[in-house]
Amino acid sequence: MTELELEHLRREKWRLEGEPIRTLEQAREFVDSVGLSLMYPVQPVLVLPTFMGAAIGTDRNLLTRKHAFADPRGPEAEDLLARLVRNKFAFEAQLQGETLLLAPELFPYFYALASDRKPKQPLHSRTQGKASPLTEHVLRKLDESGPLTRRELQARLGGAPSGAALDRALQELWAALKITPTDHDRKAGDTWDVYYRWAPEAVNEGVRVSDAEALSALISKYLDGVVAATQEEIESVFSAITSRARVAEVVRAMLAAREFTYTPSETRTLITVAHNVGRSEATRKQVESPTSSFDPRRRNG
Repeated sequence: MTELELEHLRREKWRLEGEPIRTLEQAREFVDSVGLSLMYPVQPVLVLPTFMGAAIGTDRNLLTRKHAFADPRGPEAEDLLARLVRNKFAFEAQLQGETLLLAPELFPYFYALASDRKPKQPLHSRTQGKASPLTEHVLRKLDESGPLTRRELQARLGGAPSGAALDRALQELWAALKITPTDHDRKAGDTWDVYYRWAPEAVNEGVRVSDAEALSALISKYLDGVVAATQEEIESVFSAITSRARVAEVVRAMLAAREFTYTPSETRTLITVAHNVGRSEATRKQVESPTSSFDPRRRNG
């Protein structure tokens, strides 16, 4: 597989060739196809598609979260994402500080690795032993009375915590997959609820699945969504939820089982899902065709 072929396959799958998603069904198909997708690009760059890129149909001048509010395409994409989540066509988590979209079939595997598998128990910080009193209070209020908007939650907390402190508590609980935004309104903001009540079947499945099965499933779908990746790229994506050594161990096992295979490129060795290898020849012909719209000068976002 050449770098040109890989670039073309990714751009096509990530909807960066000028055909943006416009409908809820198209958005759902995109999430199901790639499995894992960031909402906005992050730094340092991770080899992952972005929902924003698919929503605008290009990675040229791709919006970041910081600048999205000033561009009408940002709120439009956020509204489409809210509809996906509202209908449980996508699940939200966090990766490297950015919203990660997960296909419904993939969420239980992510939950198995990124949570403490104790959905109804208080959050315990790895560094401090337990969460802050405010974080625990927020979790109790959502457990008792959720779903609640941020404003409703602050009122139930007596209005004492500052907006910044409440936001930190919400983000900490979300990162641990204790809670999740279940809806979004441009005026009211996010509505939050405990994850085990909003998606009980997915959470229960995540509690039961083993770490090895979860990581194997996630890496397999990741490789399918990005077509092919290096060992370093795979480890960079999943090191936020498990150790690099564990990722490497699972990749070796999948290679030994011939579920994955090595695919040499011009300057590096790529890993891909075994059944994807046959796409290279068809892609080469399309890329080399004089009628192809692929422009190798455009880079991934």
